Amino acid sequence: MDEVKQLVTDIKNKNLKPIYFLMGEEPYYIDKISDFIEDNVLLEEEKGFNQMVLYGRDVSIDDIVGNAKRYPMMAERQVVIVKEAQDLSRTIEKLVSYAENPQPTTVLVFNYKYKKIDKRKALYKTLKKTGIVYESKKLYENQVADWIRRVLSPKKYTISPKAAQMLVEFLGTDLSKINNELEKLQIILPSGSQITPEVIEENIGISKDFNNFELRKAIGEKNAVKAHQIINYFAENPKDNPMVVTVSLLFNFFSQLLHFHGLKDKSPRSVASALKVNPYFVNEYITAARNYPMRNVSTIVSVLREFDVKSKGVGSNAVPQGDLLKELLFRILS
Repeated sequence: MDEVKQLVTDIKNKNLKPIYFLMGEEPYYIDKISDFIEDNVLLEEEKGFNQMVLYGRDVSIDDIVGNAKRYPMMAERQVVIVKEAQDLSRTIEKLVSYAENPQPTTVLVFNYKYKKIDKRKALYKTLKKTGIVYESKKLYENQVADWIRRVLSPKKYTISPKAAQMLVEFLGTDLSKINNELEKLQIILPSGSQITPEVIEENIGISKDFNNFELRKAIGEKNAVKAHQIINYFAENPKDNPMVVTVSLLFNFFSQLLHFHGLKDKSPRSVASALKVNPYFVNEYITAARNYPMRNVSTIVSVLREFDVKSKGVGSNAVPQGDLLKELLFRILS
């Protein structure tokens, strides 16, 4: 995120490079940087003749280079943006000749999503010398809640830890989807507001009481009544609560709990750091560790591996998801 801010600052200050090669597994920042260049490098009256958007599936490297070598018309520079550039992956190394001597009056942008160019080859090394290579890496699930807070902070919004976790559990690590939901909430809520679980439930449709976060907490507390209520809700709403997601989240929780049991220093700060969780959730692990000794946790991890396979239809095609979840819950709590 800091690297993106620096890139944006440089572009604002007209400290421009002739090539921006934006690549990686996370498309969110690739789109953000590309859109910022598209919107801000040229004046509106300059864009008609000097800004073009190409698509990787429709052009060749020669076509791109031909356009990049043109001189701008009645402007200081031109902008050429290649979207879906990953469709050129088989021939992308042909760009190396242009990258060695790029047109100084052209800003050439590649949106190379979900892939990376080979860092051992000539193109990568050349681009690093003459332009900008930005790699947009996928965030781990435990990093997304912090990302949400950092995105909201400049806009004068805050979010409770539980609300952030609800978004992560419902939307996964897709930053574009999460950002879209956050932007909707910012339209509804005045600046300075806190996004709470109640706000999430009312406006996004994620139940604040019946979700994987609450199921994990109920299981950790060995609150069988609450856990069964949630499982029954999941059984009645299988499309919104796929079993494969529930099993994956429980597997991560008990794997972390196994790690917790092995820690020498169990102070909240040390636990949060070791497990890479928000300090707000540390007490859940402390409570769960009292209820599930290490031997039990090891057994539960094995059970969850078994049900991960079943949740994907192996050996359980005729068994409804709700019945599998109830059986899983029984085996965890027994």
